[in-house]
Amino acid sequence: MENKGKKILRDIQSEADTREVPLQKVGVRGLQYPVQVLDKVNKTQRTTAAVDLFVNLPHHYKGTHMSRFIEIFHKHHSDLTMNHFLEMLDEIRGSLSAQYAYGTVTFPFFIEKKAPVSGEAGIMSYTCSYEGSVGEDIRNFFISIAVPVTTLCPCSKAISDYGAHNQRGIVRVKLLYSDFFWIEDVITMIENCASGGLYSVLKRRDEKWVTEHAYDNPRFVEDVVREVYLGLRSFPVGKPFKWFSVEAENFESIHNHNAYARTEYGTCPISQKGYNE
Repeated sequence: MENKGKKILRDIQSEADTREVPLQKVGVRGLQYPVQVLDKVNKTQRTTAAVDLFVNLPHHYKGTHMSRFIEIFHKHHSDLTMNHFLEMLDEIRGSLSAQYAYGTVTFPFFIEKKAPVSGEAGIMSYTCSYEGSVGEDIRNFFISIAVPVTTLCPCSKAISDYGAHNQRGIVRVKLLYSDFFWIEDVITMIENCASGGLYSVLKRRDEKWVTEHAYDNPRFVEDVVREVYLGLRSFPVGKPFKWFSVEAENFESIHNHNAYARTEYGTCPISQKGYNE
C-alpha cells in the first residue's frame, strides 16, 4: 500500500555539482566518543576519543552523507584494533561510494605508575592516536604516542660548579603498524631514553631519586631522539617497524624558546595523491 500522505524529502547531498572541483577530504571532525582499546595489564580500558572521519568527494557530487560516518563508527567503537579499524574505514568508503576513506582517533591512554622508591601509585595519561587510510590500492595504519619526559642539559652540567638546568619535554613517535606490540612497552622504552620519566605521585625520597637519576643521565633533545630511534629499530622484537618518526621537544627552563629534534626511519607509504596529508 502506498503512503499517499507521506512527503518525499529532497536529498541535496546526492545531487550533481557543476563546478568540477574535487575535494580530497570531506567528513566529520572532533567527534567525542567513548571507545575501548587494548591494555597490557587489564586487557582493555575504556577512554574517550576525539574522532575524525573523512572520504574523498569526486567533483560531480555536491556533498556527502555525514550521518553515515557516525552510524558506522558506532558499530565499531568497542573494538579499534588495526584490522577492525581498517574494516570500519572500508565500510565507510563503500557506504559513501568513495575511492578513499581516512580516520584518526585520538585518546588519552592511562597507566598506573608507581613512584620509584616509595612505590606510591598514581595514574599517568599519555596521548595516543590511531590513524588509518584505505582504498583499492592503499591500506595503512599508524599508531602515534606522546610521552612526557624530563631532560637534564649535559652542557649545563659540564660547565656548572653545582646543579644543572632541567625541564620537562615531550617525545612523540609515529609508527607504521607491522606487528602486534603493547603501547605500554613503547612508553617504557621512551622514558628510559630520556633523563627520566614523569610521575603523578612522588614522596620526598622519590623526588631525591628522580633528581639524582636525571643528573646522572643528562640528555640533549638530539640524544633523546637518537636513543629512541635505536630503540625502535629493534622493536617489536622479531619484526621491526618498516617506518617510524621520532621527535622530541624540550620546554626550556632557562631559555625563551623550546629545543627540538626530529628524525625518521624507512619509507613512509603515502596515500594516493597525498590524500592522507
